[in-house]
Amino acid sequence: MKNIINYLIVIALLTASCKDDDAGANVGGPWSIPQNEVLDGGPGKDGIPALVDPEMVTVGGSNLDYLNDDDLVIGIKRGDDIRAYAHPILDWHEIINDQIGDDFVAITYCPLTGTAIGWDRHVNGELTTFGVSGLLYQSNLIPYDRSTDSNYSQMLTIGVNGDQIDNRPSTHHLVETTWATWKRWYPETKITSSRTGHNRSYGFYPYGDYMNTENLIFPISNPDGRLHAKERVLGVVGQNESVIAFQFDSFTENAVIDTEIDGERLIIIGSQNENWMLAFKPATIDGQQPIYSISDQGAILFTDDFGNQYDGFGTIVEGPNVGMQLETYESFIGFWFAWATFYPQVQIFE
Repeated sequence: MKNIINYLIVIALLTASCKDDDAGANVGGPWSIPQNEVLDGGPGKDGIPALVDPEMVTVGGSNLDYLNDDDLVIGIKRGDDIRAYAHPILDWHEIINDQIGDDFVAITYCPLTGTAIGWDRHVNGELTTFGVSGLLYQSNLIPYDRSTDSNYSQMLTIGVNGDQIDNRPSTHHLVETTWATWKRWYPETKITSSRTGHNRSYGFYPYGDYMNTENLIFPISNPDGRLHAKERVLGVVGQNESVIAFQFDSFTENAVIDTEIDGERLIIIGSQNENWMLAFKPATIDGQQPIYSISDQGAILFTDDFGNQYDGFGTIVEGPNVGMQLETYESFIGFWFAWATFYPQVQIFE
């Protein structure tokens, strides 16, 4: 009951400045997911306003009073354009449409499932923006694109209703960690300013004790008690839809886990202390499989036995193969209950 009351307060706060008198979700047409499990989240279509081209400031810049060192941020890097999008902003807006380098990206974040995924903003070759539909599936955000008005499942990364049904947006590799860690790696980064054009309490987490309890606000189809419902895990999806969840407990000391998923080699690097985990497909270099080791040299997170040094985006930034880029798996951090609900076959890495 306490969580429901908190959520009703959140809905009132989130919709306080919504000016769209026609707000309401488009639920017409067929769905590729069970339509009876698509729920109205409360604020209505665009009731939670997505941001477009937000103001970004440098470390130590103005309008950052809302941000603490232990707050989580979503980082992305394109050449010299390095940006971070803070959870305390995303908790209130859920989607940020931006341009990073030459890429147009929608940072989609669901505070109910704790999942952040970067989507390409081109739909059918046309540049667009993404908005918040106001709908939820398995407690997870359903974004929509403004060029076709199609709805998407965020965690399934696929269109589920409208012209783009069964089509997948291209995704971009993101890094989730704390603000303290990110700015240590990239002191030249830009970060979301609190000057968004909306009146929101960005220093205040709008969902009360939601992150710390087992309680959910909306129903899900597959409760799984193997872990605490809100434990943050890194889920990795293999080519044959096998899924492995990795816990921060595996990285009490900064480490590299070398394992397999669906017969392919999988490298997980992470740090519990600095609050990050990342998944990569190892490359073959000169016909050989490198052996990877953890590193702690600013933005250089791991190395290989060929003398290469890698950043958090799998790019070799120093060494004989500088410029080489590791491929990534479909992977992102989210609450355990969400991974177990969307992927009931998920295994917990031991």
